[in-house]
Amino acid sequence: MKISYLSTFYPYRGGIAQFNASLYNQLSVNNDVKAYTFTLQYPRLLFPGTTQMVQKGDNALVIDSERVLNTIQPLSYISAARKIKTDKPDILITKFWMPYFAPSLGYVTGKLKNRSRVISILDNVIPHELRYGDLSLIKYFLNRNDAFIVMSETVKRDLLKLKPDAKFVFHPHPLYEHFGDKIQKPEARSRLGLPQDKKIILCYGFIRDYKGIDLAISAVSRLGDDYHLVIAGEVYGSFDKYQSQIDELNTGSKISLFTRYISDDETPLFFSAADACLLPYKSATQSGIVAIAYHFDLPVIATNVGGLSEMIEPYGAGIMIDKPEPSAIAESIKKFFELNIDEFIANIQSYKLKATWKSLADTIINLAGDIKK
Repeated sequence: MKISYLSTFYPYRGGIAQFNASLYNQLSVNNDVKAYTFTLQYPRLLFPGTTQMVQKGDNALVIDSERVLNTIQPLSYISAARKIKTDKPDILITKFWMPYFAPSLGYVTGKLKNRSRVISILDNVIPHELRYGDLSLIKYFLNRNDAFIVMSETVKRDLLKLKPDAKFVFHPHPLYEHFGDKIQKPEARSRLGLPQDKKIILCYGFIRDYKGIDLAISAVSRLGDDYHLVIAGEVYGSFDKYQSQIDELNTGSKISLFTRYISDDETPLFFSAADACLLPYKSATQSGIVAIAYHFDLPVIATNVGGLSEMIEPYGAGIMIDKPEPSAIAESIKKFFELNIDEFIANIQSYKLKATWKSLADTIINLAGDIKK
């Protein structure tokens, strides 16, 4: 089939670009796929990180994409839609994760909907931090698509809440494959300057309020000195409040901070050094961090919010925390180390056989076949 794929691609960096590149490569095995991306994704004022672009050390999957869409320039919406129309694609794929993209992506999908099968992969429907006007923007986008891929029950519920007649298919988040091999734990810990004799818990990824880093810091203050927390990721906003919390709780010796963007080249070190990946989220849909952890056979300890349990419990790949509270997180961490960690790892290896990019690509092609034009 002829497929146009409009979303975040190289030279942009981050988990969404990685997802899109992996799916693009799989779709390209049996289809004619053209990638389109942004001339401007976020204006600098709205982007809290250091840069949106691939940097040295990022093991980015380079996709030959054409940059056509400026999210704050409506004239580019028109030109992007016209450009993609000239391809006469059988399928147009987009990826949606926040209301900010609804006007630009929604305009393009709406213009293609009458001649192509328009499918959006939904990371989120209702955002973690809902603002005035968001629901109207989301509904606008949803109504300009033919069908959807959802990767968690939470996203499914949110989709049907706003669009009860939505056509969709559920598929688990595939596992990333571009990070390379696992490193021996002693070597990984040595290279990161981490203690060799501690139970190491990893909090990885962009540091945002809803991800519960404050809860993790409070939890580790309740654990013995044989536990060690690693916080690794770029801060969205300021880390000052977390640093003040660390100082007040006197937990500095039990926490290692890597509060910067972690390149793809470095990522294997963190997941190889840890005994478990901790997601102390206050809210969530699904998480790409889980997919990275599974790639490195690392079990996950996560709060039972949003769709996180769907990615963990059915596969026996970790344990769930009843509530996003420090005491519950601390007790779950202790419980984890009392269990058979090798069994978690074996279960993750079985899961890997199911959550593949080929399976997702086949699901999209089959879904497109069910859309009548």
